[in-house]
Amino acid sequence: MNFNFETDIELSNERAHIRPLVLEDLQYLLPVATQHIDLVRFSPTLIYNEELLNAYIKQAVEDRKNHFRYAFIIWDKLKNQYAGSTSFLNIVNKDKRLEIGYTWVGKDFQSTGLNAKVKQLLIDYTFNNLEFERVEFKTDERNEASRKALLKLGATYEGCLRSHMLMTDGYRRNSVYYSILRNEWNTKKD
Repeated sequence: MNFNFETDIELSNERAHIRPLVLEDLQYLLPVATQHIDLVRFSPTLIYNEELLNAYIKQAVEDRKNHFRYAFIIWDKLKNQYAGSTSFLNIVNKDKRLEIGYTWVGKDFQSTGLNAKVKQLLIDYTFNNLEFERVEFKTDERNEASRKALLKLGATYEGCLRSHMLMTDGYRRNSVYYSILRNEWNTKKD
């Protein structure tokens, strides 16, 4: 099956509910994104004030129209609050692969298991609904928390792209890549 950007994808499990990110979600994400200025310090996109977050959401909506990125808003069922955002991107139907990224959750939601539950929803959808063969992840080489979480999820480290991305402060980030293959995920779940 091919990924369809026009389909409104909503996914839920016992911990999380995700749905497409829309412009009106600014009001829900603003308190989370602006609580800590360093929330996305390893990301090339800043969101710590209303102007930056609004630009982030507008770009996400535009990216969906342009068939580049499909962004979601994350609802934490345990805390009954919006917690952050995540996305499908770099989707290649021919090769049956996509990337999960642009993920951020507020500090109050970190290390609670929420992000893992969201990733499980996205990975299950990719392998079981889309019948894709590969899910990719990339993160800043310095982001130890993200790297540990990806390994815990069952992703395999694939390598480092040196001087890969320009950060807002002028730093040239090294990006590390991870992946999970369909047969690995099904084995891990069993």
